[in-house]
Amino acid sequence: MRSLFFFASLLLALSLAAQASQTDTFGWEGPDTVLGVYGNGTATIEDGSPVYNGTQSLKFEESPLGGTPQAYLSWIQDLSDGDVVAASFWVYDDTPSANPSGRIWAHWNDDPSDPTAYNGSAGGNSEYSAGTGWSLLEWEWTVADGHTGLMIEGRIYSSTEFDTVWFDDLTVVAPDGATIIFPDYVVSLEGQSWSAIKSSF
Repeated sequence: MRSLFFFASLLLALSLAAQASQTDTFGWEGPDTVLGVYGNGTATIEDGSPVYNGTQSLKFEESPLGGTPQAYLSWIQDLSDGDVVAASFWVYDDTPSANPSGRIWAHWNDDPSDPTAYNGSAGGNSEYSAGTGWSLLEWEWTVADGHTGLMIEGRIYSSTEFDTVWFDDLTVVAPDGATIIFPDYVVSLEGQSWSAIKSSF
């Protein structure tokens, strides 16, 4: 099993090295939370929350109980078949072998003007957060079937209303030429010309 994990890690490293790539990070150090939410999730930034790094993290709470709420954390656009995107973030929960748990997942979103659009599941890691404090979740996706956009999700799996997990230190690796959008992307458009802003969508 160990050799299989090593081989898989080596293949990921080689596939990312084969393409010229960019790496960007987001740590929820400002007021911005998520690009969108699917289901009964509420995303906030609150003082006193567990923090992996810096001074803030993203609190994601389920209420009312039902379904699998998804926080839309990063949107990667301008992708082509064969491109590889990797993402990771830290998740906090303190319930070992029980809910709530966090998970990294993604879906295809090929509409560059609508962060809530959905063009099918892209899958993700079958592992959940460990429930022993902060744990790192990561996955990589290979673009296929003509998709051009990928939305990275942070998911919560709950047993009771108001179950909560926290996300921190999101890292995205994408091909050069792709556009990585984080929750503060609207702020980043300030000071640009109208034509430059329109071209961002």
